[in-house]
Amino acid sequence: MLPYAAYLRVYEPLAAFAPQERASWAAYAEAADRPRRAGALRAEHGEAVRRLLGVPPTPVPPHESPNAYLRRVEEVLYVCPWQSRLRSWLAFSRFRGATPARLAERFVPLTVAQQTADDFDRFKRRGGSAALRTNIQTSTWHVPTEWFVPFDHNERWLVLDGGRPRSGATTTRNLIYVTSMAHARRRSARALQIVRRHVGDDTLISGIEEVARWLEEFHPHSLVELDYGGIVHLMDDDTLQADHSVAEVSAALTGLETGEEELAFTMYRRVILRWRSIQLLESAN
Repeated sequence: MLPYAAYLRVYEPLAAFAPQERASWAAYAEAADRPRRAGALRAEHGEAVRRLLGVPPTPVPPHESPNAYLRRVEEVLYVCPWQSRLRSWLAFSRFRGATPARLAERFVPLTVAQQTADDFDRFKRRGGSAALRTNIQTSTWHVPTEWFVPFDHNERWLVLDGGRPRSGATTTRNLIYVTSMAHARRRSARALQIVRRHVGDDTLISGIEEVARWLEEFHPHSLVELDYGGIVHLMDDDTLQADHSVAEVSAALTGLETGEEELAFTMYRRVILRWRSIQLLESAN
């Protein structure tokens, strides 16, 4: 929900939902007033900002969002619920765990933070671990290397409007990859096998493992999407056009598999340096 964030999403077919949810999402898809794709990120971000600027701030919305991202392929409707409340709970839990208490209080009063944590605990007790499954993962200021693994360069969809990097959620400019769940799982499994055999980087291995486990939680006929989201506003058009991180990660894996270690190193280093330079913009701001 932040302006400079990328998203990894899973869209499940309507058949994956329980009958009541299925009917609800089918009706939602026909609604004229639902947020459309072009304005969805802006709507999510605006909603979050209004909550956090309140007095006192509201880290988590009181009710789950009724909205979703939709895709339709060959008359099949695919649904990716926003899950704003659950994602806010999870993000707030990470924030509290990573921020010293005195500093955290400057953002959210202790009483509000404790009430938010208590509400989340009650939610978890009612729903169990299955209730914590999210269709959307978020990464601020960069795209994690492991997120490129499930995709192929031919699945790249780039839209430019001739603009320069700027703040705010995108309306037309974007870089997106979409693939089938079967392809995403197969590529993740292959990558995991290769890096375990040839790479001693535990961080990379655990990152790919996490993505692979997450993908296994969904319907096998789902779609998987990598959306650069607001991160496109940290990159000008030339930089976006030159970004072939998916192809480079794939080439690095193939190089490891075929014994072309120099190629593998060159491709992997190119990806790491590109995203390190973008991630450094966080501290520059």
